[in-house]
Amino acid sequence: MTESTVAPYGSWKSPITSDRIVSKSIKLGQISLCSDQVYWIESRPTEGGRSAIICLHDNGSREILTPQPLNVRTRVHEYGGAPYLVANGVLYFSNFADQRLYRQIPGQVPEPLTPKASLFYADGIYDHTRNRLIYIREDQTNAHHEPINTIVSIPLDHTGEPPPGSILVSGNDFYASPRLSPNGNQLAWITWNHPNMPWDGTELRIADIQPDGTLAHSRCVAGGPDESIFQPEWSPEGILHFVSDRTGWWNLYRWQEERVHPLCPMDAEFGLPQWAFGQRLYDFESSSSIVCAYTRKGMWYLARLNTTSGHLDTFDLPYTDFGDVLVRGGNVLCTASSPSHPHSIIQLELATHHVNILRQAVDFTMEGKYVSVPTAIEYPAKDGHTAHAFYYPPHNADYQAPEDEQPPLMVKSHGGPTGAVSTAFNLMIQYWTSRGFAVLDVNYGGSTGYGRAYRERLNSQWGIVDVDDCVSAVQYVIDQGKADASRVTITGGSAGGYTTLCALTFRDCFTAGSSYYGVSDLEALVRDTHKFESRYLDRLIGPYPERKDLYDQRSPIYFTDRLSCPLILFQGLEDKVVPPNQAEKMFDAVKTKGLPVAYVAFEGEQHGFRRPENIKRVLDNELYFYSKVFGFTPAEGEEPVHIENL
Repeated sequence: MTESTVAPYGSWKSPITSDRIVSKSIKLGQISLCSDQVYWIESRPTEGGRSAIICLHDNGSREILTPQPLNVRTRVHEYGGAPYLVANGVLYFSNFADQRLYRQIPGQVPEPLTPKASLFYADGIYDHTRNRLIYIREDQTNAHHEPINTIVSIPLDHTGEPPPGSILVSGNDFYASPRLSPNGNQLAWITWNHPNMPWDGTELRIADIQPDGTLAHSRCVAGGPDESIFQPEWSPEGILHFVSDRTGWWNLYRWQEERVHPLCPMDAEFGLPQWAFGQRLYDFESSSSIVCAYTRKGMWYLARLNTTSGHLDTFDLPYTDFGDVLVRGGNVLCTASSPSHPHSIIQLELATHHVNILRQAVDFTMEGKYVSVPTAIEYPAKDGHTAHAFYYPPHNADYQAPEDEQPPLMVKSHGGPTGAVSTAFNLMIQYWTSRGFAVLDVNYGGSTGYGRAYRERLNSQWGIVDVDDCVSAVQYVIDQGKADASRVTITGGSAGGYTTLCALTFRDCFTAGSSYYGVSDLEALVRDTHKFESRYLDRLIGPYPERKDLYDQRSPIYFTDRLSCPLILFQGLEDKVVPPNQAEKMFDAVKTKGLPVAYVAFEGEQHGFRRPENIKRVLDNELYFYSKVFGFTPAEGEEPVHIENL
């Protein structure tokens, strides 16, 4: 047995390198089925970060269907989602570069279905009765006005110039999840208006489809301004099902005989915040059986629900995170992960519970001796509530730290802020823990997965509750002797970057920080951001401009005199969600104050980094930055970054 080497935390040599992360890992998403073939999206860093559609044939072979440079991604709501569908073996998808819809018949070159215009499409379905597509469309042709969102139909037997689509539903600010009844006679969809976000309040509506394909008799069957509806689906028998949080928890319901019926009331979440289109957490095994994913206290489960008895039978599986659930022919297909199982597309045989892994996001074997397994912690929050986080201890069996040393602590504040972290395998966390960092992944008040009341703790309190919960989590861990109070950094992206900057500016807890495309000026954000989030802050902060005072009071950019620790900022220069001027203003202010600060900007990147060379540089630069401010020497020669005022 090999003895471990004694070395300071942070200096441990790890096989989880930045090169390996970008060259041996992909992102998996949106599973689809057609006949005996399985389709999914792969985001491929080695191909410039583009997303390609993969087909798994019934003989087990995999084929990349969309050739380079096509990038299957939609910009509807900027966050996109559901950019493709498959019907009768034909592929329909949005291409990121021009946002046009394309049709790809097997063996043929993709052809455009929509015109060259500022029209974006997402979340489409195929209407086999009328040989048309039904899509959510976002019209951005008028740059001086807010984009117009509608539900449109696109004929597939059209000749001549591609049509933009005929409007079926209009008048509201947002639409999602158009779903056809099995007989093709009714359409269901979700809709909502400013200032609500989809997790605040939405309506579930249905309408009858007329002989000419238009809609009539539209009516609301569930939802409202204070009830969030998620994932409407028709059962094989034509009964409309959906998820609602009318009890304070996202639970399953069905609409039958003009009434809403609960299927399995419990203090658990069967839904998610609809940041992206096409999220799917349940599907029908039969008329009386649903396979569904749900979460309790941050842990996810996969289960079978008997809709007649209400009995929920949870599968005994080695995974703690699930998504994209589909059921066909006695099998469940879904994404799955756990702290020690990389994100994968799996096939679960319902009769035997045998699991087949169809595709794994990490293309190398992870030895357990390098994998840190988190502990779920609950701790007292400042406002008297209980808050939640996952603590990852430093772990690398090749090393041990000196007896008198505690590990540096990295606190991660997730984005959204209406989002959540789970225990899904995360190379970006294992990168740090295998080098000797402890990581605290916080589900602060406002996070999903803990019921509506926990989510609404952040209403009017963004920049306060989230920050306090991160600070309380740090104190809880330090009190238990699990971290070095003199070496505590906080990091986050987007809204998590805002929490990071607020924590560094308004609290005296952290000794360093890193912000990924984070918000520093709330007023600039509300003026510059895109339609989907343009009224988001009404609920999180207050109405603008009426409460401009609150926007100024909670903007770190105006209080850099209170910031007293080193900071590194990362930013994509084509970011439409949080424009680059946010990071640039913060960098200039911190630099002027004389604090150590670094700014790393990336050409061609939007809200989130996709190119392998940039992902690698971020990891290496951040490790180099901490090595300088925390005083350790990395085992590898990480790429240096210029640090002002060091």
